[in-house]
Amino acid sequence: MVLDLDETLVHSSFKVPQEECIVLPVEIDDKKFKVYVLVRPNAEKFLKIMQIYYEVIIYTASLSKYADPLMDILDSEKSVSARLFREHCTFYQGMYVKDLSELGRDLRDVIIVDNSPTAYLF
Repeated sequence: MVLDLDETLVHSSFKVPQEECIVLPVEIDDKKFKVYVLVRPNAEKFLKIMQIYYEVIIYTASLSKYADPLMDILDSEKSVSARLFREHCTFYQGMYVKDLSELGRDLRDVIIVDNSPTAYLF
């Protein structure tokens, strides 16, 4: 099972939300930012349960310097077997596309959960 991160498991913003959130310091182009992350209810529990039935892989078009530390928090029990980031995507027609062949798995056995169908265009 391949899971997207942003808008699937979490919602991130540079604006402080009213709800409790994770605050991640991230450096982008030599500038430091705080990213405010709202986690979808029961996302951590979902990861734990899904790893019983599936090999769970996170595949995000986000930068690893943001997504990797976030996943360290969300997946403290190591339910996710692999993480792929923007550097594993293909830049195509102005967007980052998740090339599922990067998984090295038979695609007939792959389920992807992503809010954007264009993200897995290939």
